[in-house]
Amino acid sequence: MISELDLVVLNHEISKHGLKAGDVGTVVHCYEDGVGYEVEFVTAEGKTLAVLTLTETDIRPFQRAEILHAREVDAVLA
Repeated sequence: MISELDLVVLNHEISKHGLKAGDVGTVVHCYEDGVGYEVEFVTAEGKTLAVLTLTETDIRPFQRAEILHAREVDAVLA
């Protein structure tokens, strides 16, 4: 179950926003239908890259045994 403020992992690339599969975001809102989520993706310095409405097919819960990975984002997006 995914709740507000949970970390989630993107399942696929969303190139329009410079996001790649595996990027980690934070759930900022759960819709009442239990199907949609507002997820914010930010840089390490706290700049928001995107806030997107996603479904459970787009994201999965971040697992405790996983490790974060750093990568640079396109300078135009950052």
